[in-house]
Amino acid sequence: MIHPHPHIHLYAIGNALVDTEHHVSDEQLQALGIEKSRMTLIDADRRTELLRLLDGQPGHRPNQRVGGGSAGNTVVALAQLGGHGFYSCKVADDDLGDFYQRDLEQHGVATNLNHTRPGPGQSGHCMVFVTPDAERSMCTFLGATATLDASALHPKDIAKSRIYYMEGYLSASPTGLDAALQGRAAAKAEGVALATTLSDVSMITFCRPGLEAMIGNDLDYLFCNEEEAQAWTG
Repeated sequence: MIHPHPHIHLYAIGNALVDTEHHVSDEQLQALGIEKSRMTLIDADRRTELLRLLDGQPGHRPNQRVGGGSAGNTVVALAQLGGHGFYSCKVADDDLGDFYQRDLEQHGVATNLNHTRPGPGQSGHCMVFVTPDAERSMCTFLGATATLDASALHPKDIAKSRIYYMEGYLSASPTGLDAALQGRAAAKAEGVALATTLSDVSMITFCRPGLEAMIGNDLDYLFCNEEEAQAWTG
């Protein structure tokens, strides 16, 4: 078990997702009905359908699993650079959930998962489709992380953090957004710097009120790419 460092550089909250990468042609991507260069939320039935269709694709091979999720990737990258991070997230009591928790531990990331027993269900899974031009198109099944809530927060660790980092994708989940905002208030009260991401143009289009709540009028750091910045500013 990884215990939180006395001084946490980054406290992050976000979706716990296990990534699998699938290399496809543009024609295959279109045949699968996937919008290119976008993140699309899918349900369990669509995930099962995509896995079945991929198994029927010539030359398709199962891909190695890696721990993912926007904020999860950020806090793992920080740990690889020698920083100390804490990640609040949610998985189910299944193979993907076990893998995700082990992956965080192997990278030296402290997490609320070390202090709670996962419940039943399916853990989150992000299918990443890569075309020859290196563009990524993602189909994300949230699973257990769709019900991430404030019980995942560790206020004492937020208080000793330098930056509190909210994943913008949480704007799509009522309970996840509420958790992010409760953590935001706790961080603000302790003078911790605030950060968030715009995450994807689809989040700006469909979940703008949640992103606006995360940003507020006192955000310290906002991360986005050029396309997201243009969509945000109109």
